[in-house]
Amino acid sequence: MSFRRLAPEPISADPPGSTESPLLTQSWLDLAFLHWAVDPADVAPLLPAGTVPDTLDGVTYVGLVAFRMHRVGWFRLPGIPYLGTFPETNVRLYSVDTHGRRGVVFRSLDASRLIPVAIARTAFQLPYLWSRMAIARHDDTITYTSTRRWPGPRGAHCRITVRVGESVADPTELEHFLTARWGLHNTFFERQLYLPNTHPRWPLHRAKLVECDENLIAAAGLPAPTGDPVSVLYSPGVPVRFGGPTRPGGIPTP
Repeated sequence: MSFRRLAPEPISADPPGSTESPLLTQSWLDLAFLHWAVDPADVAPLLPAGTVPDTLDGVTYVGLVAFRMHRVGWFRLPGIPYLGTFPETNVRLYSVDTHGRRGVVFRSLDASRLIPVAIARTAFQLPYLWSRMAIARHDDTITYTSTRRWPGPRGAHCRITVRVGESVADPTELEHFLTARWGLHNTFFERQLYLPNTHPRWPLHRAKLVECDENLIAAAGLPAPTGDPVSVLYSPGVPVRFGGPTRPGGIPTP
């Protein structure tokens, strides 16, 4: 069956709408965004049915994003201090579906709390993995470390150090493309789902990559990146609200 899609949504730094009744609330703090260009042909087989690689000037990207998850909460309940707060590092791809909705597809999400990992794997069928992780900051330099525990491959690792630079007053088209994402595509029991999110406009800083020793991208089924990333950004973070999942066409799931 051929894949037909509407024109993708415009790339905007602002969310397309609000999430009045959130399914999940959380904050993403101290984020490092590293991105490498990748051939869309290498990405297409890794995406859920009903989506194709989202491209900018014929190129798509793989992102390695390290940050601190803070106080995950369900519905309007207060976020959980301990179980809902932990380091996370994800490998993500960029997708667009038949209705033009741009999103991300997670190939792996390493996190340091086993119970949230188990819940996310079961409730949302997201590829969360339990890892030993830490984030250390010294002045304007931040180091993120991760070593995978379960389910594997055991020992998959990542060590990133970035030095935070000047704030970004006017993000480039590429910086918008890589960070202004308002939902994720996933497959849930062989059904395509889109999980929308909303948050304030990203406060971004350019950053210098001091160190990057990782094999998470290769472990996620992508070619190991060669050379330096084409984009390195930092953000102090944003509060985030996730709405309920929808089927293609924006129909809420029952």
